[in-house]
Amino acid sequence: MVANAIYPMYSKKGKVYLRCSKKGLLTEERANDIIRQLNINTADECEKLRGKIKRMVAERKSTRPIKEWVKEERPREMLVQLGAENLPLAKLLAIILRTGKDGMSAEELARTLLNRFGSLRGIDSAPISEISKIDGIGLAKAVQIKAALELGKRLFKEKAETKKKLNKPDDVIGYVSEFYAPYLRDKQKEVFSVILLDIKNKPIGNVEISKGSVNATVVDPKEIVRAASLKSASSVILVHNHPSGETTPSSEDVELTSRISYACDLVGVNVLDHIIVGKNADDFYSFATEGLI
Repeated sequence: MVANAIYPMYSKKGKVYLRCSKKGLLTEERANDIIRQLNINTADECEKLRGKIKRMVAERKSTRPIKEWVKEERPREMLVQLGAENLPLAKLLAIILRTGKDGMSAEELARTLLNRFGSLRGIDSAPISEISKIDGIGLAKAVQIKAALELGKRLFKEKAETKKKLNKPDDVIGYVSEFYAPYLRDKQKEVFSVILLDIKNKPIGNVEISKGSVNATVVDPKEIVRAASLKSASSVILVHNHPSGETTPSSEDVELTSRISYACDLVGVNVLDHIIVGKNADDFYSFATEGLI
Protein backbone atom coordinates (compact mmCIF):
# COMPACT_ATOMS: atom_id res chain seq x y z
CA MET A 1 0.00 0.00 0.00
CA VAL A 2 2.90 2.34 0.71
CA ALA A 3 4.62 1.61 -2.62
CA ASN A 4 1.50 2.55 -4.58
CA ALA A 5 0.14 5.19 -2.17
CA ILE A 6 -3.08 3.29 -1.45
CA TYR A 7 -5.17 4.83 1.35
CA PRO A 8 -8.15 3.41 3.27
CA MET A 9 -11.18 5.71 3.26
CA TYR A 10 -14.54 5.68 5.03
CA SER A 11 -17.66 6.71 3.13
CA LYS A 12 -20.65 8.64 4.45
CA LYS A 13 -22.63 5.43 4.09
CA GLY A 14 -20.34 3.68 6.58
CA LYS A 15 -18.36 1.65 4.07
CA VAL A 16 -14.58 1.16 3.93
CA TYR A 17 -13.01 1.60 0.49
CA LEU A 18 -9.53 2.21 -0.94
CA ARG A 19 -8.23 5.22 -2.84
CA CYS A 20 -5.21 4.74 -5.09
CA SER A 21 -3.22 7.41 -6.96
CA LYS A 22 -2.60 4.98 -9.82
CA LYS A 23 -5.77 4.67 -11.84
CA GLY A 24 -6.68 1.15 -12.86
CA LEU A 25 -4.26 -0.49 -10.43
CA LEU A 26 -6.92 -1.79 -8.04
CA THR A 27 -9.78 -3.98 -9.16
CA GLU A 28 -12.81 -4.10 -6.92
CA GLU A 29 -12.02 -7.70 -6.06
CA ARG A 30 -8.43 -6.88 -5.12
CA ALA A 31 -9.53 -3.88 -3.04
CA ASN A 32 -12.05 -5.96 -1.10
CA ASP A 33 -9.41 -8.62 -0.50
CA ILE A 34 -7.01 -6.01 0.95
CA ILE A 35 -9.74 -4.57 3.19
CA ARG A 36 -10.51 -8.04 4.58
CA GLN A 37 -6.81 -8.63 5.29
CA LEU A 38 -6.48 -5.29 7.04
CA ASN A 39 -9.54 -6.00 9.15
CA ILE A 40 -10.55 -2.35 9.41
CA ASN A 41 -14.18 -1.42 9.92
CA THR A 42 -14.45 2.08 11.39
CA ALA A 43 -13.65 5.66 10.38
CA ASP A 44 -11.08 5.95 13.20
CA GLU A 45 -9.27 2.83 12.06
CA CYS A 46 -9.16 4.17 8.51
CA GLU A 47 -7.84 7.54 9.66
CA LYS A 48 -5.07 6.00 11.79
CA LEU A 49 -3.90 3.67 9.04
CA ARG A 50 -4.14 6.42 6.45
CA GLY A 51 -1.92 8.67 8.58
CA LYS A 52 0.63 5.89 9.00
CA ILE A 53 0.71 5.22 5.27
CA LYS A 54 1.11 8.95 4.50
CA ARG A 55 4.11 9.16 6.83
CA MET A 56 5.69 6.10 5.27
CA VAL A 57 5.05 7.42 1.75
CA ALA A 58 6.71 10.72 2.69
CA GLU A 59 9.74 8.90 4.12
CA ARG A 60 9.95 6.71 1.05
CA LYS A 61 9.72 9.72 -1.28
CA SER A 62 12.53 11.58 0.49
CA THR A 63 14.98 8.78 -0.28
CA ARG A 64 13.75 7.75 -3.71
CA PRO A 65 14.35 9.59 -6.99
CA ILE A 66 11.31 11.45 -8.28
CA LYS A 67 11.08 9.22 -11.36
CA GLU A 68 10.09 6.36 -9.04
CA TRP A 69 7.26 8.32 -7.39
CA VAL A 70 3.68 7.72 -8.40
CA LYS A 71 3.07 9.82 -11.52
CA GLU A 72 0.45 12.10 -9.96
CA GLU A 73 2.92 13.29 -7.29
CA ARG A 74 5.87 14.06 -9.55
CA PRO A 75 6.49 17.84 -9.76
CA ARG A 76 6.58 18.05 -13.55
CA GLU A 77 3.40 16.05 -14.00
CA MET A 78 1.71 18.11 -11.29
CA LEU A 79 2.68 21.33 -13.07
CA VAL A 80 1.15 20.10 -16.32
CA GLN A 81 -2.03 19.00 -14.59
CA LEU A 82 -2.51 21.79 -12.03
CA GLY A 83 -0.59 24.76 -13.47
CA ALA A 84 2.65 26.27 -12.19
CA GLU A 85 0.83 28.78 -9.97
CA ASN A 86 -0.66 25.94 -7.90
CA LEU A 87 2.59 24.15 -7.09
CA PRO A 88 4.41 24.62 -3.77
CA LEU A 89 7.74 26.40 -3.99
CA ALA A 90 9.74 23.25 -3.22
CA LYS A 91 8.20 21.43 -6.19
CA LEU A 92 8.93 24.33 -8.55
CA LEU A 93 12.55 24.37 -7.39
CA ALA A 94 12.72 20.60 -7.80
CA ILE A 95 11.78 20.99 -11.47
CA ILE A 96 14.67 23.43 -11.92
CA LEU A 97 17.11 21.20 -10.01
CA ARG A 98 15.98 18.14 -12.04
CA THR A 99 17.86 15.63 -9.86
CA GLY A 100 18.68 15.20 -6.20
CA LYS A 101 21.58 13.32 -4.69
CA ASP A 102 22.11 9.86 -3.24
CA GLY A 103 19.38 9.24 -0.68
CA MET A 104 17.64 12.57 -1.34
CA SER A 105 15.11 13.47 -4.03
CA ALA A 106 15.22 16.75 -5.93
CA GLU A 107 12.21 17.98 -3.93
CA GLU A 108 13.91 17.24 -0.62
CA LEU A 109 17.05 18.96 -1.87
CA ALA A 110 14.89 21.97 -2.79
CA ARG A 111 13.55 22.08 0.78
CA THR A 112 17.10 21.95 2.11
CA LEU A 113 17.94 24.92 -0.10
CA LEU A 114 14.93 26.91 1.11
CA ASN A 115 15.67 26.11 4.75
CA ARG A 116 19.28 27.20 4.32
CA PHE A 117 18.50 30.62 2.81
CA GLY A 118 15.07 31.20 4.35
CA SER A 119 13.15 32.16 1.24
CA LEU A 120 13.28 32.50 -2.53
CA ARG A 121 14.52 36.05 -2.06
CA GLY A 122 17.27 34.76 0.21
CA ILE A 123 18.39 32.38 -2.51
CA ASP A 124 18.28 35.18 -5.05
CA SER A 125 20.53 37.44 -2.98
CA ALA A 126 23.02 34.66 -2.15
CA PRO A 127 26.12 34.41 -4.36
CA ILE A 128 26.60 31.34 -6.54
CA SER A 129 29.59 30.35 -4.43
CA GLU A 130 27.36 30.02 -1.33
CA ILE A 131 24.56 28.16 -3.09
CA SER A 132 26.98 25.68 -4.65
CA LYS A 133 28.38 24.77 -1.21
CA ILE A 134 25.17 22.94 -0.31
CA ASP A 135 25.71 19.20 -0.57
CA GLY A 136 23.98 18.00 -3.73
CA ILE A 137 23.77 21.41 -5.41
CA GLY A 138 27.17 22.15 -6.90
CA LEU A 139 28.04 24.75 -9.50
CA ALA A 140 25.78 23.48 -12.31
CA LYS A 141 22.60 23.49 -10.20
CA ALA A 142 23.49 26.84 -8.62
CA VAL A 143 23.80 28.34 -12.10
CA GLN A 144 20.44 26.81 -13.14
CA ILE A 145 18.77 28.41 -10.11
CA LYS A 146 20.31 31.82 -10.77
CA ALA A 147 19.29 31.66 -14.44
CA ALA A 148 15.67 30.86 -13.51
CA LEU A 149 15.52 33.72 -11.00
CA GLU A 150 16.99 36.12 -13.54
CA LEU A 151 14.29 35.16 -16.06
CA GLY A 152 11.70 36.27 -13.52
CA LYS A 153 13.41 39.64 -13.16
CA ARG A 154 13.66 40.05 -16.93
CA LEU A 155 9.90 39.49 -17.17
CA PHE A 156 9.34 42.51 -14.92
CA LYS A 157 11.84 44.56 -16.93
CA GLU A 158 9.99 43.74 -20.15
CA LYS A 159 6.77 44.95 -18.55
CA ALA A 160 8.45 48.20 -17.48
CA GLU A 161 9.82 48.78 -20.97
CA THR A 162 6.28 48.81 -22.42
CA LYS A 163 5.37 51.94 -20.45
CA LYS A 164 4.65 54.83 -22.79
CA LYS A 165 5.19 57.82 -20.51
CA LEU A 166 6.32 58.63 -16.98
CA ASN A 167 4.31 61.76 -16.27
CA LYS A 168 3.44 61.33 -12.58
CA PRO A 169 5.35 60.13 -9.49
CA ASP A 170 3.15 57.01 -9.45
CA ASP A 171 4.21 56.24 -13.03
CA VAL A 172 7.84 56.64 -12.04
CA ILE A 173 7.57 54.41 -8.97
CA GLY A 174 5.75 51.78 -11.04
CA TYR A 175 8.59 51.79 -13.55
CA VAL A 176 11.29 51.66 -10.88
CA SER A 177 9.53 48.84 -9.01
CA GLU A 178 9.59 46.68 -12.14
CA PHE A 179 12.87 47.67 -13.79
CA TYR A 180 15.16 48.42 -10.85
CA ALA A 181 13.77 47.18 -7.53
CA PRO A 182 14.22 43.42 -8.16
CA TYR A 183 17.94 44.09 -8.57
CA LEU A 184 18.47 46.84 -5.99
CA ARG A 185 16.49 45.69 -2.94
CA ASP A 186 19.09 43.24 -1.69
CA LYS A 187 22.24 44.96 -2.88
CA GLN A 188 24.81 45.36 -0.11
CA LYS A 189 26.18 48.54 -1.67
CA GLU A 190 24.57 51.66 -3.05
CA VAL A 191 24.04 51.72 -6.82
CA PHE A 192 23.17 54.98 -8.57
CA SER A 193 21.40 54.91 -11.94
CA VAL A 194 19.57 57.30 -14.21
CA ILE A 195 16.49 56.86 -16.40
CA LEU A 196 16.70 58.87 -19.62
CA LEU A 197 13.48 60.24 -21.16
CA ASP A 198 12.58 61.92 -24.42
CA ILE A 199 10.57 65.12 -24.79
CA LYS A 200 7.31 63.17 -24.17
CA ASN A 201 8.68 61.58 -20.98
CA LYS A 202 9.02 58.17 -22.61
CA PRO A 203 11.99 56.12 -21.27
CA ILE A 204 14.73 55.85 -23.90
CA GLY A 205 17.56 54.49 -21.79
CA ASN A 206 18.78 53.30 -18.39
CA VAL A 207 22.35 53.94 -17.33
CA GLU A 208 24.20 52.81 -14.21
CA ILE A 209 26.32 55.77 -13.10
CA SER A 210 28.23 54.38 -10.13
CA LYS A 211 28.50 51.79 -7.37
CA GLY A 212 29.48 52.87 -3.89
CA SER A 213 29.77 51.60 -0.33
CA VAL A 214 27.21 50.37 2.17
CA ASN A 215 25.94 53.88 2.91
CA ALA A 216 27.19 56.14 0.13
CA THR A 217 28.04 56.36 -3.53
CA VAL A 218 30.19 58.87 -5.38
CA VAL A 219 28.31 60.49 -8.24
CA ASP A 220 29.73 63.10 -10.58
CA PRO A 221 26.92 65.25 -12.05
CA LYS A 222 28.96 65.49 -15.25
CA GLU A 223 28.45 61.74 -15.80
CA ILE A 224 24.69 62.22 -15.77
CA VAL A 225 24.89 65.19 -18.13
CA ARG A 226 27.07 63.11 -20.45
CA ALA A 227 24.64 60.15 -20.39
CA ALA A 228 21.71 62.46 -21.16
CA SER A 229 23.59 64.15 -24.00
CA LEU A 230 24.56 60.86 -25.66
CA LYS A 231 20.88 59.88 -25.87
CA SER A 232 19.57 63.41 -26.52
CA ALA A 233 17.42 63.03 -23.43
CA SER A 234 15.12 65.90 -22.46
CA SER A 235 14.64 64.73 -18.88
CA VAL A 236 16.15 62.31 -16.38
CA ILE A 237 15.01 60.45 -13.28
CA LEU A 238 17.58 59.54 -10.64
CA VAL A 239 17.43 56.15 -8.90
CA HIS A 240 19.51 54.69 -6.10
CA ASN A 241 19.10 52.21 -3.26
CA HIS A 242 19.72 52.31 0.48
CA PRO A 243 21.14 48.93 1.62
CA SER A 244 19.91 49.69 5.14
CA GLY A 245 16.33 49.60 3.85
CA GLU A 246 15.62 53.10 5.21
CA THR A 247 14.34 55.22 2.33
CA THR A 248 14.45 58.64 3.99
CA PRO A 249 17.05 60.69 2.11
CA SER A 250 20.20 61.76 3.89
CA SER A 251 21.44 65.34 3.77
CA GLU A 252 24.03 64.11 1.26
CA ASP A 253 21.23 62.72 -0.96
CA VAL A 254 19.43 66.07 -0.92
CA GLU A 255 22.61 68.02 -1.62
CA LEU A 256 23.63 65.66 -4.46
CA THR A 257 20.19 65.94 -6.05
CA SER A 258 20.48 69.71 -5.96
CA ARG A 259 23.91 69.64 -7.63
CA ILE A 260 22.72 67.24 -10.33
CA SER A 261 19.61 69.36 -11.00
CA TYR A 262 21.78 72.47 -11.35
CA ALA A 263 24.22 70.76 -13.76
CA CYS A 264 21.41 69.34 -15.88
CA ASP A 265 19.57 72.65 -15.98
CA LEU A 266 22.64 74.28 -17.54
CA VAL A 267 22.26 72.04 -20.61
CA GLY A 268 18.45 72.15 -20.75
CA VAL A 269 17.79 68.75 -19.14
CA ASN A 270 15.10 68.47 -16.46
CA VAL A 271 15.46 66.27 -13.37
CA LEU A 272 11.90 65.01 -12.89
CA ASP A 273 12.38 62.89 -9.78
CA HIS A 274 14.82 61.04 -7.57
CA ILE A 275 13.64 57.65 -6.28
CA ILE A 276 15.25 55.90 -3.32
CA VAL A 277 14.63 52.14 -3.24
CA GLY A 278 14.30 50.27 0.07
CA LYS A 279 14.05 46.55 0.81
CA ASN A 280 10.33 45.82 0.64
CA ALA A 281 7.86 45.95 -2.24
CA ASP A 282 6.40 49.33 -1.27
CA ASP A 283 9.57 50.93 0.12
CA PHE A 284 10.18 53.91 -2.15
CA TYR A 285 10.87 57.58 -1.56
CA SER A 286 10.00 60.09 -4.27
CA PHE A 287 11.66 63.52 -4.12
CA ALA A 288 8.95 64.87 -6.45
CA THR A 289 6.13 63.62 -4.22
CA GLU A 290 7.78 65.17 -1.17
CA GLY A 291 8.31 68.51 -2.92
CA LEU A 292 12.11 68.27 -2.95
CA ILE A 293 12.29 68.67 -6.74
